[in-house]
Amino acid sequence: MAAKNINEEIIEELYSEALVLADDARAAFDLSFNENQSNADDLTRVALSIEGLRTTTRVMHVLAWLLNQRAYFAGELSRQQLERCGTLPEERAADADNLQRLEPETRALIEETERLHARVARLDRDWRATGEEATPVASLQGRIAQAFAIG
Repeated sequence: MAAKNINEEIIEELYSEALVLADDARAAFDLSFNENQSNADDLTRVALSIEGLRTTTRVMHVLAWLLNQRAYFAGELSRQQLERCGTLPEERAADADNLQRLEPETRALIEETERLHARVARLDRDWRATGEEATPVASLQGRIAQAFAIG
């Protein structure tokens, strides 16, 4: 079973939020239609490209994690499959120097995707922690550690 703090409703709400952010990121970082950046210097365009890639990758990782959770709740993935394939990759935070070159709206979007990733990462850690405790070996290791006051 999934962790107590993860349920289908939470996953669906996060999924909807991630889809909106993905669409917003696509619009914000679409360089071919970004008229506001046409007057920007080369370093600003490079910063926009780098942070655009980081932001869209971050959102896609979150969406992939959420899709795996949805598949698990739908019975399409077993817990073992989810544990093996459903890990949320580590966050690659935005570069502060790049952020200084971007417009406030773009920075706000990047920060919003970072907050979403952090929330999903907490869910992933909690879910994995409950999964480890559920195994007999982990349970025995925990009892041994308590008996010998380890860690």
